[in-house]
Amino acid sequence: MEDFDYIIVGAGSAGSVLANRLTEDGASRVLVLEAGGSDRNFWVQVPIGYGKVYYDPRVNWKYTTEPVPGLDNARSYWPRGKVLGGSSSINAMVYVRGHPAEYDRWDIPGWGWADIAPLFRRMEDWSGGADTIRGAGGPLPVYDVADDVHPLTRTYLKAAGEAGIATNPDYNGTTMDGACLYQITTKNGRRASAARAYLHPAMGRGNLRVETRAHVTRILLDGPRATGVAYRQNGTEKIAHARREVILCGGAINSPQILQLSGIGPGDVLRRHGIDVVVDAPAVGRNLQDHLGYDHLFTCNVPTLNRALRPLWGKLSAGIRYLLTRRGPLSLSLNQGGGFVRLAPGPGRPDLQLYFSPVSYTRAPVGTRPLMNPDPFQGFLMGFNPCHPTSRGSLRIRSADPFDAPEMQPNYLDTDHDMDLMLAGSDLMRRIAGSPALAAVITGELTPGPEITRRADRIAAIRAASWTVFHQCGTCRMGRTAAGAVVDPRLRVFGIAGLRVADASIFPDIPTGNTNAPAIMTGEKAADLIREDAKG
Repeated sequence: MEDFDYIIVGAGSAGSVLANRLTEDGASRVLVLEAGGSDRNFWVQVPIGYGKVYYDPRVNWKYTTEPVPGLDNARSYWPRGKVLGGSSSINAMVYVRGHPAEYDRWDIPGWGWADIAPLFRRMEDWSGGADTIRGAGGPLPVYDVADDVHPLTRTYLKAAGEAGIATNPDYNGTTMDGACLYQITTKNGRRASAARAYLHPAMGRGNLRVETRAHVTRILLDGPRATGVAYRQNGTEKIAHARREVILCGGAINSPQILQLSGIGPGDVLRRHGIDVVVDAPAVGRNLQDHLGYDHLFTCNVPTLNRALRPLWGKLSAGIRYLLTRRGPLSLSLNQGGGFVRLAPGPGRPDLQLYFSPVSYTRAPVGTRPLMNPDPFQGFLMGFNPCHPTSRGSLRIRSADPFDAPEMQPNYLDTDHDMDLMLAGSDLMRRIAGSPALAAVITGELTPGPEITRRADRIAAIRAASWTVFHQCGTCRMGRTAAGAVVDPRLRVFGIAGLRVADASIFPDIPTGNTNAPAIMTGEKAADLIREDAKG
């Protein structure tokens, strides 16, 4: 049993940031406990390797939801990073700050756009160079893929323009709207996870200790104060004490799970599993949000990455090119293009996020194959997700066993608003596909299929084929008061001293776009708050 100033639970997107920032003073002793193992895995470091680790239990929690009524009672597969870097080590690497207006809409002191924009700028090392909006020289590399994308991605941008969606050269700049090439967190052809950007540079410090395969089972409490954690490592039960704070950075699934296992959560759920109620906090595990995506798969008469990545000779060629130059398709995300579109009249946040991949995968049942073998024909994917779904789900522990995955019910497509946006997005996919640039190369719409035109059939197709975009958040909601919230604006858990949550679970509402950049920003913000409070 050892004492530390701070114990960080989870070495993911926010936890890695905190490990770095809280040890910068050289004096604060920090312990990081990560349930997964090392990120020194070839397929973790190769950008396109996320297709290989999609079902790999060595680095992936491989969660599955409860049957979802809105998806014809199908279960949704949720890969989450169980490795140093967390989900930033297995995601598609797309870097999106979010729309400035939504942070102001949170209406949380200290979290408006004017407060957090400097944090995004501080953390970035944008390959396009610094200006008044973008940052350079920060810990997190952000790469402009413009010189590397597949030619068909340029065709997509032209088609989007013909459909009235102009190309935006920097959606993280002055405006978000428009078609785009996605910026990704890579450097020199390697994944730049939060672990590589923040954690590894700090691991040589004598005041930082990182323990892997260390699964936290509960928070230790002395009355209404957190004093440490219990964890299991290599079959041995261990305890660590925190002189100042315990900080949960387990993400939208594991952070509320640990709180509930520790007696902080909905009283009825805790009592059902024989857990003493320390703080009856109904909001723990509620407000679960996610982006739900839907694809259109097209066949075409021009080469796509299917030709480059499916045959053995193609894999060998791409692999040799990558090893020699760190360039080529293995150095990129499959989501090369996309964009943000507002459907409602007037200014405001985008309603839809778009995706373009110059490759196609006919979706197989969950867990049946890794995403490393594209279709045997020339095809590509265009998809989208509504940016601001109104459906809300929940998460609760299944038992008092910390090794039991919790029950997760996302309630996808639970509102007419969300289904209407799915239909509108599908209309937009067909409109872009019908533009001259893409119409000239498309030979057919394989899914949902040209025969799917009636509203009822389109709704059925959406329910049958929609999929998570892996942006789960909101389950430890931040708010001004304990009513409907779990943490206050300084990320302190209501009712328990010495305990904070810092990860995507604190988002009051889901940001526009991919959630990894906002999660890393949350780590930066948390570090500032913790250091301010330590001084005060």
